[in-house]
Amino acid sequence: MTEQHASHSFANVLRTTALGSLAIAGLIDVTAAHAADTRKVAEPVAPAVCSSLTGTSTDATAAIQKALNACPAGKAVRLASGTFLSGPITIPTGRSLIVNKGAVLRAVNRASSFDNGSKTCGTLNGDGKGCNPLITMKGAKNSGIYGEGIIDGQGGVKLSDKGTTWWQLAANAKVQKKKQNAPRLIQIDNSQNITLHKITLKNSPNFHVVFKQGNGLTAWGVTINTPATARNTDGIDPISSQNVTVARSNISTGDDNVAIKANPGAGASRNMSFLNNTFGAGHGMSIGSETKDGVYDIHVNTLTMNGTTNGLRIKSDKSASGEVARVYYDHVTMANVKNQIVMDTVYENKSGSTKANWHDVYYNDVRSTTKGAVILNGTNASSTLKPTMKSVNLAAGTTWTLKNASIIK
Repeated sequence: MTEQHASHSFANVLRTTALGSLAIAGLIDVTAAHAADTRKVAEPVAPAVCSSLTGTSTDATAAIQKALNACPAGKAVRLASGTFLSGPITIPTGRSLIVNKGAVLRAVNRASSFDNGSKTCGTLNGDGKGCNPLITMKGAKNSGIYGEGIIDGQGGVKLSDKGTTWWQLAANAKVQKKKQNAPRLIQIDNSQNITLHKITLKNSPNFHVVFKQGNGLTAWGVTINTPATARNTDGIDPISSQNVTVARSNISTGDDNVAIKANPGAGASRNMSFLNNTFGAGHGMSIGSETKDGVYDIHVNTLTMNGTTNGLRIKSDKSASGEVARVYYDHVTMANVKNQIVMDTVYENKSGSTKANWHDVYYNDVRSTTKGAVILNGTNASSTLKPTMKSVNLAAGTTWTLKNASIIK
């Protein structure tokens, strides 16, 4: 059944101009009133500091965790300078972590440090769930990570106890048709009003940021910089969540730059704004592949993509398709993008009985300076795909493939 359109007060939504210029008071202004993040979002300000730490050559996991646990609510632990080697840490509710410019929080290159008790971290199996993340927030409210420093997952560094790297493990998993047990960089579960501000994330062993079943994520001025060859290193993945804003961020990685998902049984994803961002290497501004519980009210406004494998992509298949509705792409510029616009209902051609119900998808002022491909594959759609395209100007030589699909102009 098609979900009824929800009513939102757009005066409280983060807004952006077509040119992406900042408005007063750090807010971003918007031209088109599309339902998106329902919060009033401005550029975040780091909380006051409760304690400062200086990096040393020793494992700093215990020291960082002790400082976070002792920090009063509403304040932050600051990594002031130097390099901090760390295994898994948890940021408690109401507390934050600041990584100063010049400071580096670096994951220890030892698989056993991230093992969650299964003794499978750093191995291949059919599960892929044997590792703890580097940073976890669970059931947190008003927590975050701030600062112009670096969080480095060391995905390409040989593990001292495995003789291989996290990325090589992922490559081996593909060949052997198994799953790699590798840690995510930042995992945020069942949390509210979480902030990532100006932090640089790099070399994650697996996904960089996962926001699952949460309400309120602001990623502002975030840099994600990981090689295109690093498999399964998604940039930011909101999963079965609502009220997400990713603004003024630069994402280059080895898988989806952004992937919005609605996992079966986990709930819908809705009300998300992606504003004034730049994507380099990666697999695109994606929705899916899991859309079973529905994805609604997504606004992408002012996005530059260069060298991204896919541009604007909605993907799913028979195993986990669902409804995707009210998706708006405005003011998108691409260069060297192989597949510029993709709606693919048989993404991995998996077995199952679900159907894709994708409707009210709008493309406005989408341009490419180099040729590529548009792929609209409605083979597993419950009805013909009918995206609306206005002012879509793609370079000469671009190919168009339509199956059970037509374009509204």
